[in-house]
Amino acid sequence: MAPETSTGTKRFYSTSSPWEARFGYYRAVRHGQHIFVSGSTAADPDSPTEAPRVRFPGDARQQARVTLEEIVQAIQAVGGRGAESVVRCRMFVSRKEDCGVVGEAFREVLGKKNGGQVGAAATMIVVANSFVDDDMLVEIEVDAIAEDD
Repeated sequence: MAPETSTGTKRFYSTSSPWEARFGYYRAVRHGQHIFVSGSTAADPDSPTEAPRVRFPGDARQQARVTLEEIVQAIQAVGGRGAESVVRCRMFVSRKEDCGVVGEAFREVLGKKNGGQVGAAATMIVVANSFVDDDMLVEIEVDAIAEDD
C-alpha cells in the first residue's frame, strides 16, 4: 500500500491495486470530514498492471469479504475510524445467485449486528457481465464520515 498523500484540503490513499495504477485513480479520497472509497474489488496486489488478476476467482463471498476489509483499511488510512465511519455502501454483483453470500459478507464486516456505531445504508445491484475482468464477481464502493474525536 502506498502512503497517504495530501494537497490542501484533500487527502489521498493508494494501494498496490493494478487497476489503480492502470487507470490512475485513488482508492480513497478525503475532503473535510467526507471519505469516498472507489469501487473496490479483490484485486491481487502482486499481479502486474498489464495483466491484473482477481483473488478468489469463483468465490463471491470471499471477494466481498476481503474487499470490505480493504475498504475499512483505506478509511483508516485517511483518518476515519474504520467500519464505524461508513454511512453508505454500494455493492455491485455480477451473478444474481451471489447476492445472498455477498450480503452475508456485508453483515459480517459492516452490518448493524456489530453494535456500537457500525451500520450503513446499503444497496446491492446485479450488473451481469459488466466488470473489467471476467473473474471479478463483486465491486464495492462506500462513503464514510470522519468524525472529530
